[in-house]
Amino acid sequence: MTVYILLFRGVGGATQLPTAPLREALSAAGFENVATYINSGNAIVRTSLSRDKTVAKVAEICREKFGFTKAIHAPTLQEWSELIAKNPFPDAVSVPKFLHAAVLAEEPDEKNVEAIRALAGDGERIAVVGKVAYIHTPGGFGVSRMAEKFDKLIGVENTARNWNSVLKLEELAKKAAA
Repeated sequence: MTVYILLFRGVGGATQLPTAPLREALSAAGFENVATYINSGNAIVRTSLSRDKTVAKVAEICREKFGFTKAIHAPTLQEWSELIAKNPFPDAVSVPKFLHAAVLAEEPDEKNVEAIRALAGDGERIAVVGKVAYIHTPGGFGVSRMAEKFDKLIGVENTARNWNSVLKLEELAKKAAA
């Protein structure tokens, strides 16, 4: 059995995935130890299905029940724990809302990362480790030009979570694995 952390891209504003109905739908589909975290596109499931089959099944449920058709990323609990361990900015976790981890569909071109880095304001940093971009915006993610342009310039499908969410999702995934 594998625990997957489901990260739904683009939830918020007009695009909603209501947590209680999502939990119910995933449980009814046979996923075990289902949990959701805040109404911004996060769920945890335990299953014997492969990642590809899990994502396909969840995508079908979301499309049919909620009209949701955006990308779904599904790192395993082990991959998520590695994402936390490989954080290149350990000094940034003291204010976790200013550190984000963006799960990338594939490794981005270095020139794209450099284009984003060129927009960094005072104290802002970005580093890509494998298929994760770590973005530190000590003045706030919502006011950062680097953060604002990240999605457009990175050149690969992605979805980001702040460090508070990163840690909470790991906690929920560990409970689902037990």
